[in-house]
Amino acid sequence: MDNFFKLKEKGSNFRTELIAGLTTFFTMAYIIFVNPSILGLTGMDKGGVFVATALAAAIGTLVMGLVANVPYATAPGMGLNAFFTFTVCFALGFAWQEALAIVFICGIVNILITVTKIRKSIIKSIPANLQHAIAGGIGLFIAYIGFMDAKFLKYTLDPPNYIQLDNGTVISTGAIVPGLVNFTDKAALLALIGLVITIILLVLKIKGSILIGIILTTLIGIPMGVTMLPEGGLINFSAVGQIKEVFLGQFGSPFSAAGNSGLGFATLFADAGRIPLVIITIIAFSLSDTFDTIGTFIGTGRKTGIFDDDDEAALEGSTGFKSRMDKALFADSTATSIGALLGTSNTTTYVESAAGIEAGGRTGLTSVVVAILFLLCLPFASIVGIVPAAATSPALIVVGIMMASSFAKVNWGDLTDAIPAFFTVVVMALAYNISYGIAAGFITFCIVKIFTKKAKEVHPIIYGASILFLLNFIFLAIRAL
Repeated sequence: MDNFFKLKEKGSNFRTELIAGLTTFFTMAYIIFVNPSILGLTGMDKGGVFVATALAAAIGTLVMGLVANVPYATAPGMGLNAFFTFTVCFALGFAWQEALAIVFICGIVNILITVTKIRKSIIKSIPANLQHAIAGGIGLFIAYIGFMDAKFLKYTLDPPNYIQLDNGTVISTGAIVPGLVNFTDKAALLALIGLVITIILLVLKIKGSILIGIILTTLIGIPMGVTMLPEGGLINFSAVGQIKEVFLGQFGSPFSAAGNSGLGFATLFADAGRIPLVIITIIAFSLSDTFDTIGTFIGTGRKTGIFDDDDEAALEGSTGFKSRMDKALFADSTATSIGALLGTSNTTTYVESAAGIEAGGRTGLTSVVVAILFLLCLPFASIVGIVPAAATSPALIVVGIMMASSFAKVNWGDLTDAIPAFFTVVVMALAYNISYGIAAGFITFCIVKIFTKKAKEVHPIIYGASILFLLNFIFLAIRAL
């Protein structure tokens, strides 16, 4: 095991990797419950989506661990599943089988741009200053997720005025004002207790402090009525029995196996007038998926040395997959297409992997642990569901604290560096979207360099990506009209 994962070489050991895997899993396990509820709105079978989610996460993460030997986990992405449901299916009018076909094509596109080194070239083209901003921005993004999951934040109307229209629709006229809760909510109070416990464990340098914090908070939540013990049996074999059906595409597939509906690839390109819309949608999916992954790798891998000097050297025009970065990008790309075949939206590298990395995970053994735990979710989902969001949210907040150190490396003294860095960080956190933050950084970087007569300092890839982002925003604006 040590030889395969190179544990000693990477400064790790089995115990550390196990703790890291457990930590990552518990911070992202919510997806197996949330994803079916979101995709189920399209008419997809929720039970089938549950099994597909667990399998897609397990297979993608296993590839990440065994092939790339990096401590990242993959699963159907939040945000991407909402785009799948509310934009692609509801707003654009695609059937969910056609949406799965779009996701599958998106995965193939990502595989092609990975094999042809385009993804690596994008990473190489990003200036160091923006890379540090992306890393810090992801820290705030993760912390914001933690604050939301902990229910520390509230959004109220000020003044709380409402108007009823003639058709009976009620709309608000007050401004939405963010604020801090008063902690009368038991879940928020438990999360606060968990945050204090986790911080104390961290400053005392206790091994496995983040995982210990999750466990202790979960236990404290039992008498508080926040941690809900499962009713009925702990083992549910119905999900296990559905594995064969999921692999055969009987619940959902881009190849129309679900109910012989005839929808999917067969109808996606049947209408010539809709082909431009299909292409734009694929580009939108690919942009978001690609830059979410790049942001996650830059934000966590470079700081911790996961993508070390050997990987940096391999980035310099080498052929084949010689570095862990190469292999990690390939693993992420294949996960999307695998997920679509199983019947779920884009499978992507999870930013919550940062929790396991901060817990000491440095090799693919961390990912293997996560993959096994996702497989165990099939019969033991009720046990996994015991851990409340209030117990995992403190872990995300403290990870955000640790990643904030990247801000010190940003050149805030030069406005041409500070402005793109600022917009990267702020948009990423407040818009709740990694790729939008990167888009804001790229676009403002181009603007300040052009108007300070330093246009040649901008890599052509940054110009190209900025144009694609602008076209995507224009497309979304047009669709909203």
